[in-house]
Amino acid sequence: MNASFRHVPPPIRRSPSLVVPAAVVIVFNPAAGRRRAQLLWRVLDVMSHNGVRLEISETRHRGHAMELARRAAGAGVPLVVAAGGDGTIAEVANGLSGTACRLGIIPLGTANVLAHELGLPFAPRAVAASLAFSRSRTVWPGVVSGPGGSRLFVQMLGAGFDAQVVHRLPIPLKRLLGRGAYVAQSLREAARYRFPPIRVCIDGQATEAFSVIVTKGHFYAGRYMLAPGATPTERGFTVALFDCAGPLSALLYGAALPLNLMPRLPGIRLLRAERIEICSIDIPAQADGDAAGRAPLLVTDAAAPISVVVS
Repeated sequence: MNASFRHVPPPIRRSPSLVVPAAVVIVFNPAAGRRRAQLLWRVLDVMSHNGVRLEISETRHRGHAMELARRAAGAGVPLVVAAGGDGTIAEVANGLSGTACRLGIIPLGTANVLAHELGLPFAPRAVAASLAFSRSRTVWPGVVSGPGGSRLFVQMLGAGFDAQVVHRLPIPLKRLLGRGAYVAQSLREAARYRFPPIRVCIDGQATEAFSVIVTKGHFYAGRYMLAPGATPTERGFTVALFDCAGPLSALLYGAALPLNLMPRLPGIRLLRAERIEICSIDIPAQADGDAAGRAPLLVTDAAAPISVVVS
């Protein structure tokens, strides 16, 4: 492997009941914070003591997780594990796209939406066991293409108000408050965001909305229901169109989300689609909780699925 990888010492004992990969590369963002780092090391300690050879690589900048994952897959590593949230997972998935390398997940993020979608464990021993056994499911990512290029996303893409929150969210506030930071920033943006109408073309049919969320799965921002019946293991998307604009509507949607009432609210349309064009210019976008440039954008399925290790 490349010299940038920091090697964990060989395990001191081995359990014959576990499937032992030739090597597992862990991609971890050290900026995640001390508490999350401690959770990571608890998982890795269990894996190491059960005979799994580990190589740990820490990211240094945005996009680095994709580079590290691509390098590991090119070196023949059978499993690359994203230790972080949905943004880190998406970067690693980008690096593994088009390869036979499997994607593992140690959920350390703020929302961990994909982990909830796939029913992944969160307890350190259970996470370690699932990665060691390496049972997999096929997941179909989406691809968003725009003026800045193309990228995979594993869970969802938002355009409009929720993307504005992501674009403006201070990183120190996110590290300090976690999910509460999004609530605080949403209150700020509700007072100053102008809610321009967004022109959307869904499988060739033109429409308008004031916010758009294109999702692979049924959860949003954690284990909160947005699109019943949707799953990231299938092709296609569910498009949530928000027809009501203004601060009061944004606050109503936000209050309904933790109660799992979002799909029942008036002014929300849920449509199945395979190709989504966000045609309006200069609308902010976010993918898997990270800023993803601005519209116009095209959303389609990835050319091929990825294999994700599950429990």
